[in-house]
Amino acid sequence: MFPILAGYNVTANRRRKVNKTRNSVPKGSAVSISKAAKPSVKSLIVALASEDGVVRVKARQQLVAYGGRSIAPLIETLSNENAWVRWEAAKALSQIANPSSVRALLEALSDKTFEVRWLAAEGLIRIGRKAVVPLLETLVEHSDSLSLREGIHHVLYDMNRGNLDNTLRPVLTALEGTEPSLEAPLAARGALNALNKRGPL
Repeated sequence: MFPILAGYNVTANRRRKVNKTRNSVPKGSAVSISKAAKPSVKSLIVALASEDGVVRVKARQQLVAYGGRSIAPLIETLSNENAWVRWEAAKALSQIANPSSVRALLEALSDKTFEVRWLAAEGLIRIGRKAVVPLLETLVEHSDSLSLREGIHHVLYDMNRGNLDNTLRPVLTALEGTEPSLEAPLAARGALNALNKRGPL
């Protein structure tokens, strides 16, 4: 037998063995294995409380990869008693940057931990214009909260660097004024009225 043909026969025999092995696997088992390899959102949320930082990071990254499926459980996790768990949840929501998390991130601007508040603001910045109206409404209703005002200032200040709308600039100015708890809600109400008249941003 010629060497080339001999090599061909060896390769053909290997392919038959591989195909035989594949055919011996029950139908659907490959799909089951694939699904089993992906952790559930629930188990990933639990992993955010791990004392192992690597475990937490991997869990957060997978939650971000899941996108919309993770949002509701992550929002619930923002009320966890452990600061690092809230931090991980806020980080994940910030990275997903879905408008459905705006209200939760606004609430997180009043978190007792500065790092959580910062991440919440970063998430609102990433969401962008769809966060503006809820942000203004929150400022009107809760201007007495210092941490909330600071968080909203963080958001608007960063938006200002990206050419902040003229309607919103007075709100930023009021937050930087001498009496922000009084001036900011008035400016926010004025901005909301202007936006209602002219339509969405």
